Amino acid sequence: MDNVSILSLSHQLAAYRAMDVIANNIANISTPGYKRESVKFEELLQDAKPAEGQTGSPTISFVRDAGVVRDIGAGRLEQTGAPLDLALNGKGYFAIQTAAGERYTRNGHFTLNADGTIVTESGDPLLGDGGAITIAPDDGAISFGADGVISGKQGQIGKLRLVDFANPRDLQKQGDSLYSTSQTPKAASDAVVSQGMLESSNVQPVLEISRMIEVMRSYEATSSLEKSSSDLKRQAIQKLGSVQ
Repeated sequence: MDNVSILSLSHQLAAYRAMDVIANNIANISTPGYKRESVKFEELLQDAKPAEGQTGSPTISFVRDAGVVRDIGAGRLEQTGAPLDLALNGKGYFAIQTAAGERYTRNGHFTLNADGTIVTESGDPLLGDGGAITIAPDDGAISFGADGVISGKQGQIGKLRLVDFANPRDLQKQGDSLYSTSQTPKAASDAVVSQGMLESSNVQPVLEISRMIEVMRSYEATSSLEKSSSDLKRQAIQKLGSVQ
């Protein structure tokens, strides 16, 4: 495979990766608490064999996928009126107990299961300072204070376990809403709980579509480069073949 083909393949793989991430962002526009992602690319220079008559050591610039960068900016808060819909204003995450261990999320859409435990849509318990939070029938309508304190008709039920991390960008995504990390969680100091609201995704559809168009144009330009190179080779072979 010649340099042009290798270079074209490098750029096409980068465009494919970028398109995949953009498509995932668009698919999660309506996912509460979802954080937009983008691909980080790096330039990789490699020495190439000089062409006939060429002096010096030419280099070829390749594109390398260096990982995904997450935009941790807050989404817009939307009113739902549902008593178990919770939004966090400020830095912090809800703590969730899953079968794989403790996980963290900004998606505050919770429900009650048959046992009266507050759970996520997947059935994983929301954690308070004392573990899973269970609502008894005689607790009546419950309310969540701005500091995460949970109250019912009988008084205080518990308090949400709200956590934060030294480097939120290092959280590892587990699905579209949950995150895991090896970092030690600390108490979220400035997270404010809003009941009856959800934090929307921070994806901006118009910007994502614009980025998708840019990636498509880049892919087409690279394909044109590969086609032009193939045409030149074919013409050279035809001319050589016609020489008597």
